[in-house]
Amino acid sequence: MAVSVPGYSPSFKKPPEVLRLRRKKARSLGAALEPAPRRAALAAGLPLRPFPAAAAGGPGGGRAPRNPFARLDNRPRAAPEPPDGPGRFLDSHQENDLPREETFPERTAVPAPPQTPHVSFSESDTPSSESTELPVDWSIKTRLLFTSSQPFTWADHLKAQEEAQGLVQHCRATVLTLPPSIQDPKLSTELRCAFQQSLVYWVHPSFSWLPLFPRIGADRKMAGKTSPWSHDETLQHNLMSDWSVSFTSLYNLLKTKLCPYFYVCTYQFTVLFRAAGLAGNNVITALMSPTTRGIREAMKNEGIEFSLPLLKENDHKEKKASGTSLEHGEEQAISDEDEEESFSWLEEMGVQDKIKKPDMLSIKLRREKHEVQMDHRPESVVLVKGMNTLTLLNFLINCKSLIATSGAQAGLPPTLLSPVAFRGATMQMLKARSVNVKTQALSGYKDQFSLEITGPVMPHSLHSVMTLLTSSQSGSFSAGLFTHEPTAVFNISPPVDEVLNKETVHEELASCGLHPKTLDQLSQIPSLGKSSLRHVEMNDYYYSWRP
Repeated sequence: MAVSVPGYSPSFKKPPEVLRLRRKKARSLGAALEPAPRRAALAAGLPLRPFPAAAAGGPGGGRAPRNPFARLDNRPRAAPEPPDGPGRFLDSHQENDLPREETFPERTAVPAPPQTPHVSFSESDTPSSESTELPVDWSIKTRLLFTSSQPFTWADHLKAQEEAQGLVQHCRATVLTLPPSIQDPKLSTELRCAFQQSLVYWVHPSFSWLPLFPRIGADRKMAGKTSPWSHDETLQHNLMSDWSVSFTSLYNLLKTKLCPYFYVCTYQFTVLFRAAGLAGNNVITALMSPTTRGIREAMKNEGIEFSLPLLKENDHKEKKASGTSLEHGEEQAISDEDEEESFSWLEEMGVQDKIKKPDMLSIKLRREKHEVQMDHRPESVVLVKGMNTLTLLNFLINCKSLIATSGAQAGLPPTLLSPVAFRGATMQMLKARSVNVKTQALSGYKDQFSLEITGPVMPHSLHSVMTLLTSSQSGSFSAGLFTHEPTAVFNISPPVDEVLNKETVHEELASCGLHPKTLDQLSQIPSLGKSSLRHVEMNDYYYSWRP
């Protein structure tokens, strides 16, 4: 007896209708038999392998169907799977990768997608220290990027009166002390004027169309720029004459302690001149880096006494260069007389011709190879102290290799950077702009505020800006500091002849144009070595940093 099936037509008069009903019935039957985990996986959009042929028969098959979700990829198992159970298969850190409604009620082996861990400042590297003050950093920064949960809109669109007041405060070295926290920074005229004051610097020469810092490796940025002096010897002579006057003016200000420090930036090296009392030294000091054997030999020929602070000797003493600094020890140890005595016994045996005697030429070649190997490296930094800095001044003014003879910088004098005015200098401003962005957080989106400062940021400007942000951001902000790498070595700690009295330093440098707190920081003995500050974070008015 035939079984009557609804919708079944034994006469096959309407085949399309029959096929439609069969497809509908198959879909409804399959949905009823679909396991809950598979439906959840499909809803989540995860790729699934098809059912095996043995399980296609459904409950009528000869054996129980294999769990189709036991393995969704072809990679070998790292460890045996735990038995199926009602618990969720995601652990605590994986569960955050999927919303809760998408977690499966049955434990399977679906691998979580690899996640790149977010490493915060405190997790990646342990900060060097934590203090209410930062260590002194004598490197030149090219860019500062500050971030904070509070806006920096107070730093934008200064009024004409605020801008003028800030410039006057800089020229008169006005000392301002802000409160630890400012309730509404945008309405604080005192804060905005002080910010303008901290962005001022002085430079020579200055051409609006030509970037004059940095100079090392700047040929590509200067390429294509107009340089009428490159093939005009008369113009080159005039530029160099003006530069010499400005350089001498700066040194005289430094010697009389009316200028705390300044930089000479050439296309090959940078020189940092510091007044007596800064960096723990009681005399004027000059650091030059990087140097070459040629420039060091030329300095020795001019009678400039210098030392190589990072050149370690067996006895851990610095060698002083006064014409024989690098060769005195070796030449004294092996003199012509000593050589004759040491090889006299070979002559008695008649074998002196078979032994190759080291000559002074081979010794000199070995020494020169050692010197050349440290060229252009931080270890080649040169320290000049006292009256030798005046000799260095004259040497640099008359040094022909100070100016490039070809390329984009041909005929262009070095750049002089100073925190105070000097003869022939041009006042310039660091560029500052604030940006407000939305960043994604666990609870949605939150405001993230940033302040970017670009230009040759010298140590006094870095300290001044940090002090202002302490007040404006209520003692909480982060900073990324981008260093002009050839100047990072200026943070080495040169030998100090005597411990200076803090009060004496403040009294002698009271008219150098720096804020007392900035002067106090710059008078510290450097402690960063060949590195520099790169990441700074302030929380609850305490600094933490790492190089």
